[in-house]
Amino acid sequence: MLTKEDCLKLKSMSIDALYTKRDGLKKELMDFRFQHSSGQLATPHMMKQVTRDIARVETEISVKQKKENA
Repeated sequence: MLTKEDCLKLKSMSIDALYTKRDGLKKELMDFRFQHSSGQLATPHMMKQVTRDIARVETEISVKQKKENA
């Protein structure tokens, strides 16, 4: 889960670091999905939170790519 400080740090990260962060969040989401399907996930709301975090990172990636191409 990204905190407000983490969201602000996304703006200063490089694109490669953002890709790495996104891949880590996707792996975390996959683990949550496996736990949810087997009934072991104690906090199902975390799946939604991680999905939103992935969207935040992908948004920052697209903003940085547009700045590079401009």
